[in-house]
Amino acid sequence: MVDLPSTPLLDTVHNPADLRTLKPTQLRQLADELRAEMISAVGVTGGHLGSGLGVVELTTAIHYVFDTPRDRLVWDVGHQCYPHKILTGRRDRIRTLRMGGGLSGFTKRSESEYDPFGAAHSSTSISAALGFAIANKLGEASGKAIAVIGDGSMSAGMAYEAMNNAAQAGNRLVVILNDNDMSIAPPVGGLSAYLSRMVSSREFLSLRDLMKKFARRLPRPLHSAARKTDEFARGMTMGGTLFEELGFYYVGPIDGHNLDHLIPVLENVRDAEEGPILIHVVTKKGKGYAPAEAAADKYHGVQKFDVITGTQAKAPPGPPQYQNVFGETLAKLAETDDRICAITAAMPSGTGVDKFAKAHPTRAFDVGIAEQHAVTFAAGLAAQGMRPFCAIYSTFLQRAYDQVVHDVAIQNLPVRFAIDRAGLVGADGATHAGSFDVTYLATLPNFVVMAAADEAELVHMTYTAALHDSGPIALRYPRGNGTGVALPEVPQALEIGKGRIVREGKKVAILSLGTRLAEALKAADALDAKGLSTSVADLRFAKPLDEDLIRRLLTTHEVAVTIEENSVGGLGAHVLTLASDQGLIDNGLKLRTLRLPDAFQDQDKPEKQYAEAGLDAEAIIGTVLKALRWNESADVGGARA
Repeated sequence: MVDLPSTPLLDTVHNPADLRTLKPTQLRQLADELRAEMISAVGVTGGHLGSGLGVVELTTAIHYVFDTPRDRLVWDVGHQCYPHKILTGRRDRIRTLRMGGGLSGFTKRSESEYDPFGAAHSSTSISAALGFAIANKLGEASGKAIAVIGDGSMSAGMAYEAMNNAAQAGNRLVVILNDNDMSIAPPVGGLSAYLSRMVSSREFLSLRDLMKKFARRLPRPLHSAARKTDEFARGMTMGGTLFEELGFYYVGPIDGHNLDHLIPVLENVRDAEEGPILIHVVTKKGKGYAPAEAAADKYHGVQKFDVITGTQAKAPPGPPQYQNVFGETLAKLAETDDRICAITAAMPSGTGVDKFAKAHPTRAFDVGIAEQHAVTFAAGLAAQGMRPFCAIYSTFLQRAYDQVVHDVAIQNLPVRFAIDRAGLVGADGATHAGSFDVTYLATLPNFVVMAAADEAELVHMTYTAALHDSGPIALRYPRGNGTGVALPEVPQALEIGKGRIVREGKKVAILSLGTRLAEALKAADALDAKGLSTSVADLRFAKPLDEDLIRRLLTTHEVAVTIEENSVGGLGAHVLTLASDQGLIDNGLKLRTLRLPDAFQDQDKPEKQYAEAGLDAEAIIGTVLKALRWNESADVGGARA
């Protein structure tokens, strides 16, 4: 039984309307109780901790000042939204975070009217909020749109693209820059808070607007000088010149944990006729929880943990994680090949590039949340004779598809794509599932697409990619731990487009791509026990296909089943096309394809996700028996229904 924190004031707040009935003097206690409740909940469920703790006061202040949900609050990425969920009617389910049937770990439109826009990828908030603001303007509807974006998300070009168009929204758009890492702000304190209140006040804005109207009547040189004087004066005291040039009225920086500073500034901004406005708020990740404050990186995303000590539950010892196998293999290969370099887009530890960076710091590049830049940067390196590995999660690589096509594939440049989190991802759900990469890469001319069945195969494929200089090549591997096979001391270069037979049979053929191989072998055991002799092939390559191997399997077995952890349009589609082109289906072959469903699967335990998707041994067995019209009550090899 979990000891729940004492939260007498929070217990009276079921939604933001309740929050707005409190006195300003009560908000400090409410924020403290909200922080304690969040720590307690994440201790039970695991999830994102540090980022949510950093915005407790900010979340409280926004819902207190603005009229949510009429005012639309858009969180960037959404991993900091747990306090927001507690305050918006979901506290009773907060201990189901990231669980099957429970609350999403991110904002989700179908979950609450207080989540007007779903997010789990970064840098989308300003564009979305701008859309809400302009829609209200066109519809002559009331209501603000508030985007909360972290300084890390500001490294993506999309944020600046949105700000460049934001002037059309006027005062209906408010952007809150949550600066919790880059330290781009000058020191914050009483003077800064006073200046922020002053320049966001109605009196100052009215005076400024009057002066602007007056300045427009001046000759052009004097008008320009007046405008520059205003910007220079405020830039010297507060910073923000860049945002001013993009059309925003800049306020800040202010202490994001001081409610006495936050509330009046937000109220001024709410009532301002000037806009759009950007508020620069400085916060601290992990605020209010000592272990998280001391190690923000380790407490960004956590396992279940002991609230008193901060000790996180450790997974039992097991095989190495796939991303670490990749990173360590690449680092070792780079010892003898100074052309190898590694690029990641703000995910060095998540992709294993941190291992490479430690060994070869001058050849490792973290470009921030800028996948498009990462791909074209890699293309430039490849064009100059380097051997770049662009290590990006499958779901994030989607953001750079035009660059993959235009800058890499069309020019046939040997960029190596290390595609992490390929396939289902458990608790992170649909937004992070790597469901489409085989489909969107294997359709491109010049591409080689590999999928590792286990960690040993990943070592071989990393080496194979390093040697492949004739065009782009991708290797995909899943989230989590390997299968426990021994890692090779010396990697082998795989022959491009050649698979392997793992098990020989006569009646049923299972053609596997990637880590569903273990389930294919389990299914083969069960089918053999029924008298259905089963072959299992690890195709290794989705492109180019091993046409000789596939043709042999399809022409010598009565039933063939492909299985992959990818959507429609991947391996199964390519095998069906091959069979159709070569007339193999005309000979009575029973060919079936198993793949991810045509749906976005919610978060759950991986084994449940695979069962739901029909990608486990039981699904393979059922597919084969159905194709054969197998009658379980009949003798082996006997009657068919």
